[in-house]
Amino acid sequence: MLRIRWSGQITDGIFQSALASFILFSPERQASAVNAAVAFAVVLLPYSVVGPFVGTLLDRFSRQRAIFFANLTRSLTLVVIALLIFNERTGLEITVFVLVAFGVNRLILAGLSAGIPLMTTPKELISANALAVTGGSVWVVLGGGIGLGIRQLLDLSGSADNADAVLILAASLGYLIAALLTSLLGKTEIGPRPHEIVKGSFTQGLIEMREGFQFLQVHADAARGIAATAIHRGGLTALTLTALLLERNTFNDPADSEAGLTGLSVTLSIAATGFVIGALAAPYGVRKVGRHRWIRLSIFAASFGSLLLVIDRTPILLGATAFFAAMCGQSVKVTNDALVQSKIDDYFRGRVFSVYDVVVNSAIVTGALFAAWILPISGDSWLLPLIVSISWVLVATVLLRPEKFFLKDDA
Repeated sequence: MLRIRWSGQITDGIFQSALASFILFSPERQASAVNAAVAFAVVLLPYSVVGPFVGTLLDRFSRQRAIFFANLTRSLTLVVIALLIFNERTGLEITVFVLVAFGVNRLILAGLSAGIPLMTTPKELISANALAVTGGSVWVVLGGGIGLGIRQLLDLSGSADNADAVLILAASLGYLIAALLTSLLGKTEIGPRPHEIVKGSFTQGLIEMREGFQFLQVHADAARGIAATAIHRGGLTALTLTALLLERNTFNDPADSEAGLTGLSVTLSIAATGFVIGALAAPYGVRKVGRHRWIRLSIFAASFGSLLLVIDRTPILLGATAFFAAMCGQSVKVTNDALVQSKIDDYFRGRVFSVYDVVVNSAIVTGALFAAWILPISGDSWLLPLIVSISWVLVATVLLRPEKFFLKDDA
């Protein structure tokens, strides 16, 4: 499972670096907060649209088969995207295929997350999530760096758009490798087990989405944890747009898009370091204070990192904010994943994680659109990081207050 997830996510990094270069860091296109927010929405829209049906699929059919064919689909989709760029057809057609590529990616990640409890013991869930999810985040950043390096080499021998197209073709090969690795798993090895397969029409996806929400009403702590994770990710997205615009239009010459892309890559690498440390710290923190209290403390600590950008907007303070926000956020994510998984029988697991995905990704899109409304084209704003910081403090003190965010079963 780790080989499947990580090979796919290093390829995600390569693919996303090519898209970012093509859409936001092309010398022919000016980056603005609105353009960046639209790009985030295009990437994440399919996650929310297909979300209600992902759980239905994962609870009815072999997750191994679903992941295998999804990887094949996105490999072929990237070949089409590259051909469209080569032929300078960069309008609605390419948007549709990008939506398809990211939509099937949601199925893959949800399937792998749903399969983790079947491959480990309950006591090892937090460590397993930390290894899988955080390792995946690191591989995405590493893939972005590899993509940036390859693109700079390709730029020497052709146009920027053609270099992005070649990079996307390389990414299609990475997804093909992930599909081949998936074939090494047994058909029912990551579920659902034969006695757990849900019968009925596939069109019941929306009904089962409602069942996922109803299940979370019974487990209010899991529901509040999901909401807290979503709000944190929305704020993190807003800060990411801030970083993108600062690197593109303020810290570097707007005419030198390569310098801006390199600066953003450095900032994301710093964030990746924070992801790793946050995931490594989570199991230790949970043992000391319990899952619920650790989630509260992590979100509260994240708010202080955001305040650094209220003081001033410099590369050093941006890097520090990226590190602390990522470190605390990843600690929240892996701990809450384990909290949710511990509450759910495999019969409901696909549905509940579909709810989880839709809520988080809707918050990310909302964070991007809110940032587009607040940020100037330079990205130089103290107001947005202040709002993000306040929202995280409110999450920790109100949404996750102890009398509502239960502190029992904190083993």
